[in-house]
Amino acid sequence: MAKIAVCGYGVVGKGVAEVLTENADSISRNAAEDISLKYILDIREFPGDPFEKLFVHDFSIIEKDPEVTVVVETMGGVGAAFDFTKRALLSGKSVVTSNKELVAKFGHELIAIAKERNLNYLFEASVGGGIPIIRPITQCLAANRLDSVYGILNGTTNYILTEMIQNNASFEDALHQAQANGFAEADPTADVEGLDAARKICILSDLCFGRHIDPEGVRTQGITGVSLTDVEYAKRLNCKIKLLGRGLRTGADSATAFVAPHLVSVSSLLSNVDGVMNGIVVHGNALGDAMFYGAGAGARPTASAVVADVIDAVKHSKARKYLDWLDAPPGYFTDSCYVRSRWYVRAETSLQQIGWAFGKVNFVTYPGASTTESAFATEEYDERTMQKLTSGMNVKSMFRILD
Repeated sequence: MAKIAVCGYGVVGKGVAEVLTENADSISRNAAEDISLKYILDIREFPGDPFEKLFVHDFSIIEKDPEVTVVVETMGGVGAAFDFTKRALLSGKSVVTSNKELVAKFGHELIAIAKERNLNYLFEASVGGGIPIIRPITQCLAANRLDSVYGILNGTTNYILTEMIQNNASFEDALHQAQANGFAEADPTADVEGLDAARKICILSDLCFGRHIDPEGVRTQGITGVSLTDVEYAKRLNCKIKLLGRGLRTGADSATAFVAPHLVSVSSLLSNVDGVMNGIVVHGNALGDAMFYGAGAGARPTASAVVADVIDAVKHSKARKYLDWLDAPPGYFTDSCYVRSRWYVRAETSLQQIGWAFGKVNFVTYPGASTTESAFATEEYDERTMQKLTSGMNVKSMFRILD
């Protein structure tokens, strides 16, 4: 009998407890061992809760109990979550987490501890919620050299952009609607400024390319600067605006990662990933492109991924599951400003100045468009060059075009 402890009884933690209980028979069958929930750690009281008798408030109770073999961390943040995770591993317990911030920042350190003690540190739910993506990258695609990974990694921003595109809602109205529907937090900063997506693309890049990318160094541009005017111009380019996290190999032992709004062609599968759904594309040198699609957040989808990791941790308690990446040497991380792409630009400037700066561009317009500004798509440039070429223009928007 494998005993499990859950740390953090929020939306995901509660979902994990429910799935472990409701699907106990199939979970135990898949794990080849009975699994039961012994403790739930939270600082709050939950009188009348179905799991009321399992609550504890002191992590040392879990830490010192030899019956507990797997600790599930769904607390979030990098304070107590890091402390408890490290203590759990040092006390001989495998850890499963959905904490993207912790994995992105300290995953390589925690993996090293787990590896040293022949334990599992698993985090399928940290990226894409219920979408299976970590296992495919590390197992199914293991024969490939993975050269890029990119996608829609945040359901909140995708919902907002979908409302703007499909229903002509302003950014502010779409955000308020997302909050009313429970898709956005009262403080949506981490979502709308791209911080959540940055943590996720770091984890994916670490796994694909094999070395640690610190999320603190990742250029991150959110969607607060996307307007309905940009949405209309994008339509004239047969594109939709999506917030993408992108990780790219830039050399034999170098890589980059960044987050920014992109114009995505309507012919791309990603352009049809709408609402709160997520879509992730991985490119391997043998396979080509593979896309993973599904619910990127929510209690039950995320709990599904967490419990699947619990099953793996129990089933492979004597042999560590292979999830690993190394520290990055100096010069490994390439600034994304060097990545070339075509660009969409909206600016108040003269046609003559655009011609001087870019030569040939593709101008776009639509009925009712402002007569004081111009919108156009450029040839391929890196970001540094674009900043120089547009330095004399009153730029309203400038986004990459995904080709």
